[in-house]
Amino acid sequence: MERYDLRKHKSKFYDRMGEIIEKEAKPGEVIIFLFEVGDFTSVQKSADYIRDLGHEVMNSIKFNEVDWTLVAKRKTT
Repeated sequence: MERYDLRKHKSKFYDRMGEIIEKEAKPGEVIIFLFEVGDFTSVQKSADYIRDLGHEVMNSIKFNEVDWTLVAKRKTT
């Protein structure tokens, strides 16, 4: 399990999130993404993005007043 802090990317974290889950994570690995939330559209958009890539969204939780965590599992094949 790896944790990636994407808060420095502000609202432009999607490309990095996709790169991590597609190229850096091992098949079947659980990844925790931490990112900054503005108007909450990024929460649904990030979950949809992970699912569209064929991976599993396991959890999505408000971390504090401005940050969000998304737990995903990379597909096994």
